[in-house]
Amino acid sequence: MEPDVIEGKIAAEPHPSLTAIDAVATIVGIVVGAGIFKTPAIVAASTGSEVGFLSIWLVGGLISLVGVLCYAELATAYPHPGGEYHYLTRAFGGKMAWLFAWARLSVMQTGSIALLAFVFGDYFSQLLPLGEDTDRSASIYAACAVILLTALNAMGIQFSRWVQNGLTAAKILGLACVCLAGFTLARTQTPVLDAMQSTSKSYGLAAIFVLLTYGGWSEAAYISAELRDAQRNMTGVLVWSIAAIASIFMLVNLAYLKGLGLTAIARSDVVAAELMRRLLGETGAQFISLLIAVSVLGAMNGTIFTGARTTYALGRDFALFSWLGRWHPKIDAPINALLVQGAIALALVGLGTLTRQGFSSMVDYTAPVFWFFLLLVGLSLLVLRSREPEVTRPFRVPLYPLTPLLFCATCIYMLQASCTQTGIGAGVGIAALLVGLPILLLSRAIAGEDKKPEPIARANNGD
Repeated sequence: MEPDVIEGKIAAEPHPSLTAIDAVATIVGIVVGAGIFKTPAIVAASTGSEVGFLSIWLVGGLISLVGVLCYAELATAYPHPGGEYHYLTRAFGGKMAWLFAWARLSVMQTGSIALLAFVFGDYFSQLLPLGEDTDRSASIYAACAVILLTALNAMGIQFSRWVQNGLTAAKILGLACVCLAGFTLARTQTPVLDAMQSTSKSYGLAAIFVLLTYGGWSEAAYISAELRDAQRNMTGVLVWSIAAIASIFMLVNLAYLKGLGLTAIARSDVVAAELMRRLLGETGAQFISLLIAVSVLGAMNGTIFTGARTTYALGRDFALFSWLGRWHPKIDAPINALLVQGAIALALVGLGTLTRQGFSSMVDYTAPVFWFFLLLVGLSLLVLRSREPEVTRPFRVPLYPLTPLLFCATCIYMLQASCTQTGIGAGVGIAALLVGLPILLLSRAIAGEDKKPEPIARANNGD
């Protein structure tokens, strides 16, 4: 059993321990992940112009800022490590909270693992291709990554701190190399205004992938609960975090444009490797591919680690899944939760392989469910403001209720776009979510009562 969970309840409350600098560094570290090495190609193909390409990355940063302001009020008013699970429980009751927990197991967390696995597979195939079929090669590597990291976690083997720091350094080094390569190439070639002639523009689809790349800002829910002097520091932390993230993304994408041009970006599955290949040849492409592959493995390991603990907590709350809530005392890990999570992620790798669009299929699979629950969290701010006016709110979202209404409107648009502008994966993800409804009824019947579960001790949204 985890030391901070006793009989399904939280044994200790979070206490303010993070400085403003700690909080900014943590948020930036969470958000700047593997997506920036993969999604620009799809965004370029969907926008069709350099201005549109850069503008939508800027708009994504502004939308993210609106979202983190809403999350900040919830987190400072209701400081709890359960995050969204806790807010949904208070606002809408245990049934909706159950559906959120089920969605994390069946769609969001496992979909994120498979998504990262495909990014790893695409870049590692640049190093050791398995034949001429790159899609097949990427799928094999993706499946192997899921199996290997799940097995390591199930054996109780975790990456040490210095290895994790090395993985973070690899990501930073990779971004620096991309920027350097892009602007170096820009000085050695004739500038050309590049526009896609035959591209059918779809800004809704582009927004899905841009906001996927920005995904992770919801972690502010947990950071703000542990920030020193949150009332005074929270606004600055959030503004500086999003400003830093948007600046990094704008700089990297500008480097892609300068070094490759919009058409080449749209046609590449491994845009960072293609950029380095043009500057330093095949050696440069292999170097950046290795850095990115290692970085993605670190993100996958963290997602597998935290996801299994959410699933473990789900087993502690619901009788039907009690077998998932077992902690192996010798290995010190939730073995059953890890194995189930790994099996679902592996099945999703299979789904992505069948569609032959592994990464895109996993975005399709997770996006509708993700935006549905993000909408509910935005609505919970409005509900709890009205229902619990006596609660002390150290941080209040500015321009209330316009800001949360804008956030909810954005979520509705993104939910609609992710249902209508994506592929078969979206339908499969929605179906997986709906399967949770009869399972909820069965679970409550087995329990023999309408038990309202305690909030999950661990909740995490990571790409």
